[in-house]
Amino acid sequence: MDTLTPADLEFLRRPLHGFLTVAGGQPRPIWFEATEAGTLQLFSEPDAPKVRRLRRDPRASIVVAAPVGERERWISASGEVSLEPDGAHALAERLAARYWDLDDPSRAADLKEILAADQIRLVLHPERVRRYAY
Repeated sequence: MDTLTPADLEFLRRPLHGFLTVAGGQPRPIWFEATEAGTLQLFSEPDAPKVRRLRRDPRASIVVAAPVGERERWISASGEVSLEPDGAHALAERLAARYWDLDDPSRAADLKEILAADQIRLVLHPERVRRYAY
C-alpha cells in the first residue's frame, strides 16, 4: 500500500523522531507532523543544507520507528517534498509543544529562538509507503 493508513497516522501522531534522508545527504533526526491528507511536514531554516539539496532534487524519505521497549514497528515514506513559504512557525509551535515541556524556561527560550528565525515548511508527499510490525 502506497498511502498512509489510519493505523499509520495514529502511530505517527506520537512524539517520535523521524529520520529524514534527502538525495545526496545523510539521514538526520527530525520532528514531523502527519496530516489528515496523508502528508508529513516539518520545518527548517531556508538555507539549511537539506533545503538546498531539496531545491536541486525534491526526493526524500522519512523513517519512523517505535522506541526501545515496544514491539518492533517502523514506517518508511518516500516521495517528493514541496517547500512551502507559509505555516512553518505555527508548525514549529505545535511540534515544540509535542516534543518539549514548554513550562521549562530553557525550552520556552529555545522555541522563542526558533520562532525568531526565518523558517519554511517542508511537506513530503508519500509516493511509496512501507511498514513493518512484529
